[in-house]
Amino acid sequence: MTLFRWDGPTGYEVAFSTRVGGVSDGPFESLNLGILTADDPDRVVENRKRLCAAVGADPETATMAWQVHGHGVAEADSRGIVTPGAVYERCDGLWTDRPGRAMVLLTADCYPVALARTSGSPRLAILHVGWRGLLAGIAEAGAAAVGENGIAAAVGPGIGPCCYEVGAEVADPFRCEFGEDVVVDGKLDLGLATERALRRAGCSDVERDGRCTSCEADLFFSHRRDHGRTGRQGVIAYIS
Repeated sequence: MTLFRWDGPTGYEVAFSTRVGGVSDGPFESLNLGILTADDPDRVVENRKRLCAAVGADPETATMAWQVHGHGVAEADSRGIVTPGAVYERCDGLWTDRPGRAMVLLTADCYPVALARTSGSPRLAILHVGWRGLLAGIAEAGAAAVGENGIAAAVGPGIGPCCYEVGAEVADPFRCEFGEDVVVDGKLDLGLATERALRRAGCSDVERDGRCTSCEADLFFSHRRDHGRTGRQGVIAYIS
């Protein structure tokens, strides 16, 4: 299994998954975590179990979200992530201050983000960041959930400016909000905009992975590259 772990503040386990190391096949090969795809649900469940085992998380007490491309951030519960049909909160961020309670969010071009408190009692949040959610304030909501005692953040793999052509309805508000240089020749640098939003929200330390999900087909699923018929990678995180 290929994972990219965040070497961030002590006391946290954070990993960004890839498509490598699971049991799915076809367009979902191989570590597809998205059960709302056309993949076999049993294979998705096995993939989620394998991901949890790789990072030492308990899939029975972990939780996910019903992602809606908004700015809501909810406290993580313990519904588990291996029961098909489980109903989750409709939001794009989760936070916890409970050790061992793992959280998972899924992406397929949007950016997975983790935020961790660096002083005081541990608190951790993960976010699913797309262009709609970023303009709506998901970065600010995530930082508010973690608190004001110092925040470090990691931005995982997402679609790069090399591959993310957008129209004026997206480009114009991003230029106004995050600077002229986040859109060049009609292509949006969503990762750069995400970093700027996180820093503005109070994250003093922001690390960016820099890999493009659309370019690296051997490592990542990409909704845009694969025209919607694809799997999901994501972020898994917990307080250790």
